[in-house]
Amino acid sequence: MLGLANVIDWANRTVADVIRWLALIMVLVQFCIVIGRYVFGFNSIAAQESVLYMHATLFMLAAGFTLLVDKHVRVDVFYAKASKTIRRRIDIFGHLFLLNPSMIALLYWSWPSVRNSWKILEGPISVGGIEAVFLLKSLIPIFCILILLQSFSLLVRLFHEEAKK
Repeated sequence: MLGLANVIDWANRTVADVIRWLALIMVLVQFCIVIGRYVFGFNSIAAQESVLYMHATLFMLAAGFTLLVDKHVRVDVFYAKASKTIRRRIDIFGHLFLLNPSMIALLYWSWPSVRNSWKILEGPISVGGIEAVFLLKSLIPIFCILILLQSFSLLVRLFHEEAKK
């Protein structure tokens, strides 16, 4: 099982290594949009939407890596001062009863919207925008799957540590 966990970790690291470049590209595109608008009087809805697409892609696809490196937002009252054993048990509880059920629910409830969007190849958000909302909506199930896989990997490691005790 640890081998499978390593493969999942590798996959999320690889996705993050590719996706991280979107942050730089997004800044450059936004800079060009501002220069175009205020210096040359040129505006492009598609260029503005491209920043939205890149932002969504960056955050949705890098979420599994963020979970892997434990840099996700954590609201903790007791966690910081708890022992390693208590933290491990809180993590196990969180994965099993909070994170995974919410990701499964999101995957289940978003799938009809994603499927319908692909059926009609849903067009732009705004007139003159990018004609690929179906691709944007596809990020939702991919996000859920990456998070669920990473959660599984972390659970394997948490249970392995728990068994060693």
